[in-house]
Amino acid sequence: MSVEFNLQTDFKPAGDQPLAISKLLKGISERKRFQTLLGATGTGKTFTIANIIQETKKPTLVMAPNKTLSAQLYNELKELF
Repeated sequence: MSVEFNLQTDFKPAGDQPLAISKLLKGISERKRFQTLLGATGTGKTFTIANIIQETKKPTLVMAPNKTLSAQLYNELKELF
């Protein structure tokens, strides 16, 4: 079973996002076990991760520290895909 992960948005990565996406994808291709994406509130971390999911075409487990952030992430990713 193949799942398509295609972003449904007109937005394009901007600012630091293209570099972050590139570095994280490189780490994935190098099979790094752990990577961290740091950024202040509203800097586009969810959008950055969505772009990585689209590029890798792999199901992804996204974890959040509480129910409120989990719901927010779910809704944002649902809108993007």
